[in-house]
Amino acid sequence: MAKIRGAIVVNTERCKGCNLCVVACPVKVISLAKEVNAKGYNYAQEFLEDTCIGCSACATVCPDGCITVYKVKCE
Repeated sequence: MAKIRGAIVVNTERCKGCNLCVVACPVKVISLAKEVNAKGYNYAQEFLEDTCIGCSACATVCPDGCITVYKVKCE
């Protein structure tokens, strides 16, 4: 049986670095980048690849709808 893991995609230009997704993540795989976007904000990013569980807590709390969560089938 194939395992399912999650993957997030952040719209880095819309993200304002509010940190709500970082706090909401139960497995702590999201952090704010050291780089800034065009508006000068440190944006959210998934820093631990292949550890997201796809719970969508980060997308739920994002006030600007910058995060999309995908479920990926692993073999």
